[in-house]
Amino acid sequence: MDLTKFQKQIEGSSDKARSLPPVENWNPDFCGDINMVIAMDGRWFYEGTPVGRASLVKLFSSVLKKEEDNYFLVTPVEKVGITVEDTPFLITQWKVLEEKDNSETLVLVTQTGDEVRLDNEEQIELRVPPEEIRDKDATAIPYVCVRRNLWARLHQNVYYQLLEKAEEKSNGDTTRFIIHSANRNFVIGEVNQSK
Repeated sequence: MDLTKFQKQIEGSSDKARSLPPVENWNPDFCGDINMVIAMDGRWFYEGTPVGRASLVKLFSSVLKKEEDNYFLVTPVEKVGITVEDTPFLITQWKVLEEKDNSETLVLVTQTGDEVRLDNEEQIELRVPPEEIRDKDATAIPYVCVRRNLWARLHQNVYYQLLEKAEEKSNGDTTRFIIHSANRNFVIGEVNQSK
């Protein structure tokens, strides 16, 4: 696969009024898999070599599509399969926005610069991370929907920072860690006290 050609197809297909191409409307023929991997730590590799240009990673991530459990890069004329070790995105930063009604909204930022405003309870799921990155006593951690059924895992530093901000609530044998954003509550962790 010629990445330069693929890059030109992407650049030529984006609508200037939109920040993201409409990949949900593109259904080209499958052209096979390429040796591109999004690693556990959020880095992109092509043919075993890190993709060093952040602008190129951002461009490729804008045309990422998930169908069932498979990931693809798509243009209007081409669709290629890639490997994702856990999630395509990693939340590496966060910030708080002050709203007009004096409430606060948490904004999570991925390694590719995508910003996710935390304002809907369905945006977060607690999942047990892959064995390679979890402690032996690991419990579920939050995964965040970035867009179009594409999810992000919180970087360990971000997770610990949000746990510091979280409110603890116990209900019987379970303690939940809750953060507040956009006048909603989000559970970012649970501990079962009966274990």
